Amino acid sequence: MMGNKKTGQWTRRRLLHTIPAALAPVLISGGLRAAGKTAAPFSRFADVAHAAGLTATMVYGEPDSFTYIFESMASGCAFIDYDNDGWMDIFILCGRRLKDTPPNASNRLYKNNRDGTFSDVTAIAGLLDTGWAQGVCVGDYNNDGFEDLFLTYYGQNRLYRNNGDGTFTNVTAKAGLLYPATRYSTGCAFVDYNRDGLLDLFVSNYLEIDVATAPKPSLAVPNCNFQGVPTLCGPLGLPKAQNYLYRNNGDGTFADVSRESGVSGFRGSYGLTVVSIDADEDGWPDIFVVCDSTPSLLLMNNRDGTFREEALFRGVALSGDGRQMGGMGAAAGDYNLDGHTDLLKTHYYNQATGLYRNDGKGYFDDVTIRAGLNGETRFLCFGAGFADFDNDGYPDILLSTGTVYPEVDRVLPAFPARTPRILFRNQGDGTFVELGPEAGAGISARHCSRGAAFGDFDNDGDIDVLIMNVNEPPTLLRNDAPPGNHWIKIRLEGTKSNRSAIGARVLVRYSGKVQAQELLSQSSFLSSNDPRLHFGLGAATTVDVEIHWPSGLVETMKSVAANQLLTLKEGSGQVQGRAFR
Repeated sequence: MMGNKKTGQWTRRRLLHTIPAALAPVLISGGLRAAGKTAAPFSRFADVAHAAGLTATMVYGEPDSFTYIFESMASGCAFIDYDNDGWMDIFILCGRRLKDTPPNASNRLYKNNRDGTFSDVTAIAGLLDTGWAQGVCVGDYNNDGFEDLFLTYYGQNRLYRNNGDGTFTNVTAKAGLLYPATRYSTGCAFVDYNRDGLLDLFVSNYLEIDVATAPKPSLAVPNCNFQGVPTLCGPLGLPKAQNYLYRNNGDGTFADVSRESGVSGFRGSYGLTVVSIDADEDGWPDIFVVCDSTPSLLLMNNRDGTFREEALFRGVALSGDGRQMGGMGAAAGDYNLDGHTDLLKTHYYNQATGLYRNDGKGYFDDVTIRAGLNGETRFLCFGAGFADFDNDGYPDILLSTGTVYPEVDRVLPAFPARTPRILFRNQGDGTFVELGPEAGAGISARHCSRGAAFGDFDNDGDIDVLIMNVNEPPTLLRNDAPPGNHWIKIRLEGTKSNRSAIGARVLVRYSGKVQAQELLSQSSFLSSNDPRLHFGLGAATTVDVEIHWPSGLVETMKSVAANQLLTLKEGSGQVQGRAFR
């Protein structure tokens, strides 16, 4: 979070200040439509969480004010098929309060009943827990065919092994991941950094804070107030923390290789969400760490077990005009269909969400203004996803938003405690248009939100959205995509590569276009998406598929029929997959 920047009163998207006046007549409800274009029907979103059974309140800090920064950041969520039945289940992180924590405050696992509803199986699964949970990453660290969970905390992180029978076991100590002191861990990612077929673990840490000595809200203390209102302190002024890398030993344990890999030396920033992509397409995973109020980090893989930090050199440390940004979350995707993985980064108040275009060699250009994202700066944005919601072949953008200063709302209505989601439609020419109520009540509804996960919970061939809300039940946005467009989903199973195939890069070619996606362990804000890669295809009914496996193997399939879940096993091609629909 960046502190103490004054924001003027918002007027109609401030678009008249950021675009030529000649375009004013083409303003439509909530957005800007390019002159001469007729918009095709788009998706509509409805919040079906209550009807689906997602009713538990996700407690996090006091409802109306926060004393310490770890109360404000809250947590992520995940789509995970924990029982391998082919339907996405839901996992949501929860917090506590400084005192008088409700007895039912816990992380929640919801089993998909395959009929649009979910059952709370948290207790049965062995996942009841009360603490300051932060982030989640999903991956099969022991290659047994069942997805495991790693959770970060202000306190002690947890590794939960999936037992394959609907239950999980906390194996943190057995895995060698216990530590003696309190840490403020946030982002995490399973990543096979040394390409040995085993998922290693990267953990980012936000800062160092001890409630016994930490400053409290005050007008007299720098970075402990916002717009003249006493608020939580930080992050500026608080000590920065070290990031960690753990190597998978292949026997259920991990070894701390932070020092020998060079990762421990990169501690000059406040780290949050972790996204691992192959930025320079050399076949080795790199690590992007979104950082708050400080330069973000891009750790480039040296292919020898070590990393070098090159975010500034490669164009993703700062904004295009050289400003340090209040980075929160990130998405990775190919917005302009050039076959390279671009990065999207969410930011603080009065800072547009940043779009960074990848040239395919790991160098990024800030194209935020060019893409039309710079007009929306009203809200503090957290979760983010590239997803082709209407299946027209072009990835769209959805952001979750929320305040970290709920007490300011009572004094300054310009900074509301609850804010809407932000939706940008891809216009297919490298630009986006913001949509509002026309995309459904689920977009315009106001909440204080954090993590967002993207996936197809009802197996109907479009992408839905799960959102963690602070001190409220979660949101589940069902996507009602317009009919007529086609799609394909791709599920990967590694053999020589890690079983989850995390780090795989897939190219899909359709109607003269090419789109790249990578299989990630974490993105958005401290969250984890449906691992089945989803590609909208527009009018195309067949596709060509090219898979770059983490092991280095490259496989291709030609003329694959659309509108199906394609399950591919490394070295074996298409195999019988889990149930779909």
